[in-house]
Amino acid sequence: MDYPLIVSGKEVPSDEKFEVHSPYDGSLVGRVSAATPDIIEEAISKSVFAFDETSHLCARHREDVLLRAKELLKQRAEEFSRTISFEMGKTIREARGEVDRAQETLALSAALAREPIGEVLPFDIAPNGAKKWGFYQRFPAGPVLAITPFNFPLNLAMHKIAPAIAVGNPFIFKPASATPITGLMLGKLILDAGYPPDAVSVLPGNGAKVAEPIATDERTKVVTFTGSAAVGKSLAKKVGLKHIAMELGSNSAAIVLSDGDLLRAADRIVLGAMALAGQVCISVQRVYAEEPIFDTLVEHIVSAATKLRIGDPLQENTDMGPVITEKDAIRIEELLADAVANGGKILCGGKRNGTLFEPTVIINVPQNAEITQSEAFAPVVVINPVGDIREAIDMVNDSKYGLQAGIFTADIRSARKVFDEIKVGGVIVNDVPTFRADVMPYGGTKDSGLGREGPRFAIEHMTYLKAFVVHHPS
Repeated sequence: MDYPLIVSGKEVPSDEKFEVHSPYDGSLVGRVSAATPDIIEEAISKSVFAFDETSHLCARHREDVLLRAKELLKQRAEEFSRTISFEMGKTIREARGEVDRAQETLALSAALAREPIGEVLPFDIAPNGAKKWGFYQRFPAGPVLAITPFNFPLNLAMHKIAPAIAVGNPFIFKPASATPITGLMLGKLILDAGYPPDAVSVLPGNGAKVAEPIATDERTKVVTFTGSAAVGKSLAKKVGLKHIAMELGSNSAAIVLSDGDLLRAADRIVLGAMALAGQVCISVQRVYAEEPIFDTLVEHIVSAATKLRIGDPLQENTDMGPVITEKDAIRIEELLADAVANGGKILCGGKRNGTLFEPTVIINVPQNAEITQSEAFAPVVVINPVGDIREAIDMVNDSKYGLQAGIFTADIRSARKVFDEIKVGGVIVNDVPTFRADVMPYGGTKDSGLGREGPRFAIEHMTYLKAFVVHHPS
């Protein structure tokens, strides 16, 4: 089946096309039109034109669009779920969970559409403000470029597009080349929900050829990107003076102390490490366990990991599907080989069959090994012993990333110590760093990016502040 682009609300075929294949069995999912320079120019110019309309839409209209989109997504949930599973390879159960979360993201954004975005300012506390009153208000910034990765082709897009609609911005959506069909379905859904056609464009294609010219065009006012740190930093250097948000990579860690619930920790670590075949930026990649409970914890984790069923993602009983490409599976093999050469010991997994990679547990990996320092994006968890919480905190902080961290403990003082001292954007107590609720501020420090997602927080970089000050005579 051929899939045209969406350019200013219209389905437009392109002379340039590329194929999308299932990462599980290589079967053809569809042929997708790729954006060309003339199509890109039309999308940008029409989004600028559309901004005059979207920025004046009343709050009720914006809320209605988002609520209609939520209802349409609910009606089409299984269609979206199967498409995500075909394109990305996540299990059908994981795909259904993503569709459910996307509905929640729409609902959260709809609620924000009716909230006043501003605050009365107490000018009379300033020496020169005795006869003045005023407030500030947020206004939509302008056309938004949303760039997303393959691993959450619907909900990560929704975290960018729904807040843009909530405040009245047009958007150009560049989906990942591995998962463009879900993105095109989302664009049609937003149009069916009633957002102005000129305000909606979905442009698949090569990132350098499509995303970069839109991001660097001065008419684009907001760039919101989720992807690798290398691409994000390169893009940030080029976009110039505009609103940007970057949600980048991580090698997220969990700490397990001796007083923690070991069975819960083991179950959650396996889920957090192996969900989506480990292809989540907040996957549990590193675990630091206190020495007295290290062996017991490892035993529980290995037992749980070896019970996971891997295979066809569309089968209801499959626990873990493939990684996105065979090239990535080979990359994971190389990371593990390097870890073993440096003293690491694989306790289970470590082998692949095409794009299917066994759930892998490896212990005693040096802190400077590539698999510890880089973002593995793999169904692999590295577990190392530590002497105490001080050493654990130091090990977690010994990273160029800082997205989220988890700690399992019964002592609130230990939890607070981790919260105060670990340099990350979120600390999850008695759960893994993979936890994310769509209502929370989500983002990181260091090479994990800047800005925050979550509809309420995304709105901050999709708007600008304007102050209103009135002098009133006595």
